[in-house]
Amino acid sequence: MTVISAFTLPHSAQSASTFKGVLTLSCPQRSGIVHAVSQFLVERGFDITEHQQFDDAAERTLYLRTAFSAGETIDAGSLASEFAGTAEHFGMDFTFHPSAPPRVLVMVSKLDHCLHDLIYRWKSGNLAAELVAVVSNHVDLGPMAEAAGLPFIHIPVTAATKAEAEAELLTVIEGYDADLVVLARYMQVLSDGLCRKLAGRAINIHHSFLPGFKGAKPYHQAHARGVKHIGATAHYVTADLDEGPIIEQEVIRVDHRLAPQELATVGRDAETLALSRAVRWHAENRVLLSGHRTIVFP
Repeated sequence: MTVISAFTLPHSAQSASTFKGVLTLSCPQRSGIVHAVSQFLVERGFDITEHQQFDDAAERTLYLRTAFSAGETIDAGSLASEFAGTAEHFGMDFTFHPSAPPRVLVMVSKLDHCLHDLIYRWKSGNLAAELVAVVSNHVDLGPMAEAAGLPFIHIPVTAATKAEAEAELLTVIEGYDADLVVLARYMQVLSDGLCRKLAGRAINIHHSFLPGFKGAKPYHQAHARGVKHIGATAHYVTADLDEGPIIEQEVIRVDHRLAPQELATVGRDAETLALSRAVRWHAENRVLLSGHRTIVFP
């Protein structure tokens, strides 16, 4: 492991007067759930700023996201303890999320478009997350990370050193206290063990041709088949390659006039859009996992 740059940025500043929290939950459908949640928050002096819910009639399950604010620091752990009785009464699977933006570690190889886009959105305050470091199996994108003031850690990977490289990666993730790992065109397959350790906190992006156009040169394959839409899919990482729960997809219409290289350019646009939305929605706690699918409150 080589740390090319060791500049560390502070956490994003919270407003001096308002601290925001989010409650997400799922539970069997029954009356009184929303009232119980609202009453709990109001009794503690919180202002409800946003509320979204989805009643899944097929599964008879309620999914809920409620954002709230107050004039003092929100202690997610204490709130969870106080809410435990209500949660048990309704059979809730719930989380009070801390108000601090999640810390994101980005993994890349040689393609730069997704990293560039994430850095821009982070710098402009539109990502709802804090980038803390960039990890790569190549050194090509070191200058881009350094220019953004981000630590760049080079961890080379070969078939013979994969286990050691992943152990180093876990050390880096823990060292930077990363809440989320984003594979921004990281061209290495993670082991099943690492995928399990990162379950629910690692997001990947790939072109939507999978599994239709697997292997090398997918855009050449798409061109040969005369595709009419170029797309990208952002999903949670699982041991099943490129088949984790989908968070967001972007589709752009194309036609026969575009060469394979031009299709690839359109595809990169789709990838940056889908990935940035997925990261922001995850950061804002808008994504609830439900088995192999997601409930997203954009």
